[in-house]
Amino acid sequence: MSGLLDLLNSPMGKQLISGVAGQTGQSENKTADVLSMAVPLLMGAMKKNTSTPGGAQGLMNALSSKHDGSILDDLGGLFGGGVDQNVMDDGAGILGHVFGAKQPQVENALSSKSGLDAGTISQILKIAAPILLGYLGKQTRQQNVSSPDGLNGLLGGLMGGGRSATKQQSLIETFLDSDGDGSVIDDLAGMVLNSGGQKKGGLGGILGGLFGK
Repeated sequence: MSGLLDLLNSPMGKQLISGVAGQTGQSENKTADVLSMAVPLLMGAMKKNTSTPGGAQGLMNALSSKHDGSILDDLGGLFGGGVDQNVMDDGAGILGHVFGAKQPQVENALSSKSGLDAGTISQILKIAAPILLGYLGKQTRQQNVSSPDGLNGLLGGLMGGGRSATKQQSLIETFLDSDGDGSVIDDLAGMVLNSGGQKKGGLGGILGGLFGK
């Protein structure tokens, strides 16, 4: 199964990076750095939400209806004339649901690590969230995932699977549950910038600098 780093290195990922960069007026390199940090956090937060039956069922419902993957069919069109406000509003709703009260903390941490202002980070996240959910929706269809347990397994697989993924997930959960001292997000947000450009598949490559010793 393609991991998250593979996703960002894929033609779709490159189109996402290019489109988001054009939308926000940032360089593609800087945008790629932010997305490489933000996507695992989004995915980890979604996985945390699926640990409750209600959260898992809610995500299943979203993936089988609105976020079925059709957004991926025409990314060129999505970015061609500027991202539609409906997509941005949808992204804002997803972020609020996934991160909850931690959203400003996530944005500020990504801002301090990337050097982009929090407003730009927020814009990048709002565009990326519906596309990431669309990708998940497409994966659930292709792999016939129809249960909350199956969805949890799919998310775990995208995060690399195995013991290191569990360690990464617990780190993400520690951050999302933390009282805001910022130390865990510091590790998390630095994972790409410190990974030395390793191209390992899955989240392991992204977190190489943190766990890859």
